[in-house]
Amino acid sequence: MRWIAHKFGGSSVANAARYQTVAKRMLARQDEAQVVVVSAMQGVTDTLIGLTALAAARNPAWPVELAALKQRHLDTAAELLAAEASAFAAVLDGSFADLEHILRSVELLGTVPVEVVELVSGLGEVWSAQMLASHFRSLGEGAVFLDAREVLRVTPTELHVAVDWLPSEKRLAEFQRAHPARRYVVTGFIARRLADERITTLGRNGSDYSASIFGALFEAVEIHIWTDVDGVLSADPRRVPEAIVLDHVTYEEAFELAYFGAKVIHPQTMAPATARNIPVFIRNTFNPEHPGTRIDADGGEEPPIKGITTIGGMALVTIEGAGMIGVHGTAERVFAALRDARISVTMISQGSSEHSICCVIQGGEADRARDVLVEAFSREIQRGQIQRVVSEKGISVLAVVGEGMAGTPGICARLFGALGRSKVNVRAIAQGSSERNISVAIAEGEATRALRAVHAGFYLSAQTVSIGIIGPGTVGQALVQQIAEARGRLKREAHLDLRVRAIATSRKMLLQEQQIDLPHWREQLAERGDVVDLDALARHVHAEHLPHAVIIDCSASSAVADQYPKWLAAGIHVLTPNKQAGGGPLARYRAVQAAAKSGRARWRYEATVGAGLPVIGTLRDLIDTGDRIERIEGIFSGTLAYLFNRFDGEAPFSELVRQAKAAGYTEPDPRDDLSGLDVARKLVILAREMGLDIEVDQVHVESLVPAELREASVEGFLAGLNCLDAPMRARFDEARANHQVLRYCAVLEADGRAEVALKALPAFHPFAHIALTDNIVSFATQRYRNNPLIVRGPGAGPDVTAAGVFADLLRVAAGLGAAL
Repeated sequence: MRWIAHKFGGSSVANAARYQTVAKRMLARQDEAQVVVVSAMQGVTDTLIGLTALAAARNPAWPVELAALKQRHLDTAAELLAAEASAFAAVLDGSFADLEHILRSVELLGTVPVEVVELVSGLGEVWSAQMLASHFRSLGEGAVFLDAREVLRVTPTELHVAVDWLPSEKRLAEFQRAHPARRYVVTGFIARRLADERITTLGRNGSDYSASIFGALFEAVEIHIWTDVDGVLSADPRRVPEAIVLDHVTYEEAFELAYFGAKVIHPQTMAPATARNIPVFIRNTFNPEHPGTRIDADGGEEPPIKGITTIGGMALVTIEGAGMIGVHGTAERVFAALRDARISVTMISQGSSEHSICCVIQGGEADRARDVLVEAFSREIQRGQIQRVVSEKGISVLAVVGEGMAGTPGICARLFGALGRSKVNVRAIAQGSSERNISVAIAEGEATRALRAVHAGFYLSAQTVSIGIIGPGTVGQALVQQIAEARGRLKREAHLDLRVRAIATSRKMLLQEQQIDLPHWREQLAERGDVVDLDALARHVHAEHLPHAVIIDCSASSAVADQYPKWLAAGIHVLTPNKQAGGGPLARYRAVQAAAKSGRARWRYEATVGAGLPVIGTLRDLIDTGDRIERIEGIFSGTLAYLFNRFDGEAPFSELVRQAKAAGYTEPDPRDDLSGLDVARKLVILAREMGLDIEVDQVHVESLVPAELREASVEGFLAGLNCLDAPMRARFDEARANHQVLRYCAVLEADGRAEVALKALPAFHPFAHIALTDNIVSFATQRYRNNPLIVRGPGAGPDVTAAGVFADLLRVAAGLGAAL
């Protein structure tokens, strides 16, 4: 017959409904003969062990807990078994009567012998298997209860519980002859010792081992381990929510993942399956349609990295000294001393210079390990040949596992690149010659951040960027919308996960642990927003468990710009269309640049000049490729470009300003545009990009705001603006008579002379033929002297400005490893 072994854990048989689900799963597979291995009902094994401890302590509560445990099984049977319930209850009565006698004996002894613990702790599996077999029979389906203690013989060793195969095979054959069936329900976890026939257990999670053993004994073609997750995951989903289910792994990869804490598999589980080349499937009882993870000899080629995991609570012990170099047997003495002290070594690292050896052990053994090594090398320490023996607690081991690493260049580079970008320091490194596993020792406090960064770096999850947006005005709102529309595509196509986790106005801020529901951020901010605190916002965005942090400043605030150096120094990338940092006080600009150049984070500000146009990027490229800038000219105000494109002498200039304000082309106070100060700041930003240390007050600015209206209210300004109509008409008429046009231009010379003014330009000038709100920049350089390089396009408006900021965000993400 085509036997298939199935194992169901405690969560799969937690109550009557769960038993019914298990039976339903098995009955749907009528084309196979089944070995169904079950654990105790959820929590029962712990309860049984707890009862022995209570009895030994002579705690009067143990009879009450024993009665509750029996009642739980009777209630489950009553719901599950119908006509079979009374027969099961009779069996249960006898078993619990025996258990009560045992516990009373323990109470008299006042101690719990190991033999009693092993006997009692396995009873839950017996009751569970009897109940499931009875349920099959109550449904009219054949099922034989198989007590593993009648068949399975084992010999406990120092490393594990070894199966005695020949005696076990013989007993199983005899059992099958006496009880032929196509479905056996088998107790997990328990067995008998071959030497003395004493009842024993296979250790914690031993039911998985039982499934593998009985799969081998029945010569099964497959073994299915049914759990409460969809399969083996690439990382712990509690720490890496983006962890994926692995489709196909090798036995060896599964061994490594199990050792490093992949709790869905017990390390011993695969041994019998491996020896007989039986594929193991990890499946979800509650999601049976999911194919789960297949574990076999071949594995799958993609991805080359199958899992990334960590072990915490470790310590690093280091012995070092010049006297170790070239001395034979030093490593042997180190590990012999630790072995004799029964201290297990998880990881070993030694440099080729032989100057030091370090090993990772359990944190609780750190002090004892240090003392053991100090004693073992006491003579060398006295002679000065060993300089120090130290132990350091608070260490985690991060392991990268995958058969595909063998012979694949660049795996280590990607691992250490991801750790470096996340500012995680590596204390020790180990890699076996099989190249199946690379392990690094890191600080325990950095383990989650490291895990997520490395996981993302190997494309097992999206490259996650934690984002905070300050200033959700027109530009900020447009940016939020653009991110909301693009994030799904970017995650799908570029493995880039943009998570907006903070949004702040000048008064309130909204912080979310995972990410903000962007379509409803306004309502959430109004309902749940806190008083704005930029330090708290920065800490939240720069969460330790997230590998990358970005703050986007869409405000026009000088106070926010003051925070840039601190954020950059902390490793937070800063992106902004705010001109306060680039065009504000020179001392602040230098502080921001210094923090950015320290290498911890990037400052990007393309949208400060020309909105979404590549003005700063073009200037940077010219300079970086060795060109010499001779002169920059430009129209940097979309508002003023609009006004002078529309100003044809027919409508008064003041009326055009009022129309532009009504249409949303100006700032709320049009004087912010007409003063020319905004254009001057943009010119200062370009000048500083050229290496010129100039301040805004060094730019000669022609303001179009009449002096008598500078202190008026906005309404008073608009009402009194008629005073500008006559002089503006005169300048227009003079320009038209000379076949010229009026344009509000900025000019920057190579020597630092800077001017912002209204100019009359020839009708053939490039600036004379721009669209309504276009910006245009002309770069006259050593290479582009006779025919300047022109950058032209929409240079104002929330959408194009937001797009410029978004482009900066994607450029930063590409530098972090996103596949853009």
